[in-house]
Amino acid sequence: MKPATRQLTRRAFLAAMAALGAVAPLARAAGSSAAVTPLTKAVPKTGERLPVIGMGSWRTFNVGQNQSAREVRVEVLEAFFEAGGGLIDSSPMYGSSEEVIGYCLERIADYQDGLFAATKVWTPLQWYGVHQMERSERLWGRGPFDLMQVHNLWSWQAHLETLLQWKADGRIRYIGVTTSHGRRHGALAEIIASAPIDFVQFTYNLLDREAEQRLLPLAAERRLAVIVNRPFQGGGLFDRFAGHPLPPWAAEIDCANWAQFLLKFIVSHPAVTCAIPATTRVAHMGENMGAGRGRLPDPETRRRMIQYVETL
Repeated sequence: MKPATRQLTRRAFLAAMAALGAVAPLARAAGSSAAVTPLTKAVPKTGERLPVIGMGSWRTFNVGQNQSAREVRVEVLEAFFEAGGGLIDSSPMYGSSEEVIGYCLERIADYQDGLFAATKVWTPLQWYGVHQMERSERLWGRGPFDLMQVHNLWSWQAHLETLLQWKADGRIRYIGVTTSHGRRHGALAEIIASAPIDFVQFTYNLLDREAEQRLLPLAAERRLAVIVNRPFQGGGLFDRFAGHPLPPWAAEIDCANWAQFLLKFIVSHPAVTCAIPATTRVAHMGENMGAGRGRLPDPETRRRMIQYVETL
């Protein structure tokens, strides 16, 4: 969860920019979602288009049976869909997150037309992976999943065998592998180069750009869709940058806050399909989803963004 000081900083900054007319308010009327036109990118192997800003659920949706917290997550997810969101990512590793996502989806069924449901298998045992994926279907209240991923490469060879069979049987649409640890990038590169997968997920952000050297070019070469996790370094980038102003030229790429600045850098990379920031607040969801509209930085602007944050 984001520290209170950062929440106030982001909210205060967003409010100040809105007062200047620089931020369009998030549409809240049920019929207004059609007017939102999110930026999308194609899944390389099929051409299916996904909004460039998705939603992660690590920690943020792990609220158990806390009813008041669940209702807040309903509002967060509703705001996500109203702003044109599509891909939601979760995992059995995330405690009660899948159950809470299912609870929320049941209550906002009218907004689910664009849902791209992505979760993971996370166990060393192949047979238990089958049980785990079937349980995820029950918790989410849907099937087939759009994307099933092997979480943190755990027993990936065994699970890939199952996933390929499920895909052939029509039980899942796409398959992939994930990691959030830089120490696994070497192993991930080998999998990208050889395994019959459709998606890959790893960490990439303005200060953690190791993926540019090998993973992103390799994913592009292999025509894999790329989901970026930890786009804010678990909130650490706000801790580092929130006390500093955006550069004046941020308006040239339609950035009104640091969330949009950080996310637009990520999704403007040609090999990136989607970033999955996580949040517990409707206001922050509005900020995040704003990164999926307007202009994206070109290569020269991306270089300026790197240079600017390295001075802070």
